[in-house]
Amino acid sequence: MKTKTLFAVAVAGVCCIAILSGVFSPTSIQGDQTKTYELRPQIAIPEHRSDAARAIDAYERLMERYIDVTESRLTWFGADLKGVGRKLDSIEGKLTELSARMARIERALGIEQPQKLLKQSPTAPIKPQIKPGALKNPQILSAPKKTISNGANEPDSENR
Repeated sequence: MKTKTLFAVAVAGVCCIAILSGVFSPTSIQGDQTKTYELRPQIAIPEHRSDAARAIDAYERLMERYIDVTESRLTWFGADLKGVGRKLDSIEGKLTELSARMARIERALGIEQPQKLLKQSPTAPIKPQIKPGALKNPQILSAPKKTISNGANEPDSENR
């Protein structure tokens, strides 16, 4: 009987230890719910750029600005070129009129036309070729002037 009692006490002790370990075990304190947390930080770290990459970006910005300036200057130049063309056309018309007038004056004064045009420097003085005795008629030199009147600057005919 002693062995039976000893066996019963041993079984009771093992059961008590099993019950106590089950009651005070870490899983029984926390429960069966285990939580897992996953962290995903969203920190923006600027990329590491080399000096060459920064120099290339600066060069690209400079070229874009240069292209913009060139484009605006070409637009301005095109508009200005049209005005210059109109001005040159009006100068050409006036030169044609002056050339015709000079030809009439030369004929009236008896100035001979050169057979061959000589190339002279722009600063060289021009020597007129006047025939002797051509300046005897003073009426040729005093040509009537053309006047444009609108009536505002003329004296009234009543006050004359």
